[in-house]
Amino acid sequence: MYEEQLAAVKADKEKLADLRECLNVEDTKIKIGSLEVQMTDPTFWDDSERAQQVVQELKSLKGIVTAPEEIAEALDDLEVLIEMAAEEEDASQESEILSELESVERTLGKLELNSLFMDPRDSKPVILSVHPGAGGTESCDWAEMLLRMILRFCEKNDFNVEILEYQAGDEAGLKSATLRITGVNAYGTFKSEAGVHRLVRISPYDSAARRHTSFSAVEVLTEVDDTIEIEIREDDLKMDVYRSSGAGGQKVNKTSSAVRLTHLPTGLVVACQIERSQHRNRDVAMQMLRAKLYDIEQKKIDAELDSQREGHQDVAWGSQIRSYVLHPYQMIKDHRTNFESGNVTKVLDGDLEPFMTAYLKWNLENKNRLN
Repeated sequence: MYEEQLAAVKADKEKLADLRECLNVEDTKIKIGSLEVQMTDPTFWDDSERAQQVVQELKSLKGIVTAPEEIAEALDDLEVLIEMAAEEEDASQESEILSELESVERTLGKLELNSLFMDPRDSKPVILSVHPGAGGTESCDWAEMLLRMILRFCEKNDFNVEILEYQAGDEAGLKSATLRITGVNAYGTFKSEAGVHRLVRISPYDSAARRHTSFSAVEVLTEVDDTIEIEIREDDLKMDVYRSSGAGGQKVNKTSSAVRLTHLPTGLVVACQIERSQHRNRDVAMQMLRAKLYDIEQKKIDAELDSQREGHQDVAWGSQIRSYVLHPYQMIKDHRTNFESGNVTKVLDGDLEPFMTAYLKWNLENKNRLN
């Protein structure tokens, strides 16, 4: 009766053994030491918001270091429990065993995700934007669903989120939203979500209850630190000031302090409305613009390298990366990795780790094959 659970525990033990070799625990310990030094500074708590982010990051990093031993201990205990239940032929233990096994495998999945961060940019904060495609209210509503999915993932995985800009749709959903996400390996975690997401469902806005296909794009940029030179001339900028609006309640200022910057040479547009100060909103918008310009330069470099690799075909920005089918059947499929999930409710509620892990593995395999 318990043969499957016992086999699953043994497979998890083998997986844990492989992961121990991949995890760079020493680098993590160095990061922990650096944060602990910051916390000894007498002025550390002067900026309470920044201090809380450091404390949360420290907690997550310590969790990465202690996780392998905790998982190993949990698997040993689970193995003993299964063997005792099997020996006594006690069926009443099955639900508890399945619950414990699911919990351990979830923790193991997070550990596997952390072992796949290889890019130096993976540890940086993220500027993530969601934009609806053509399709009016349908696409705006789908963009809102995507934003909720990402926010739920952040909530469940201890990522800190600032809503930098939010524009509500005319009837429902959103026209655009921009988040700043910080936490352990933020960019490495969210880069799998960059691209166009496709939704197929029976439209709640169609009185004839017809099936509709909607598209929304997610843009994921790594925040640019001060060590990287990105030149932006004041003459190349156009600044508009407008009244903040949309979701956020007290967290979104309703005065005319929101700032929209247009970079005239490239046509790039960024906006920030979260801060109460127009000056601060402009600073944040400039940071977003620097991130976009840096991303353009990185893509040029990547394209040049790719052109030198024979037979290489990359997934271009703006291509459809994932489909969410809610009708006539339920299935979410990533078109890059071919990873699928039939539990659409769970995924739309923020269970993105399996997709992120599959993407990082796929990306790493592609790089290894091309090098």
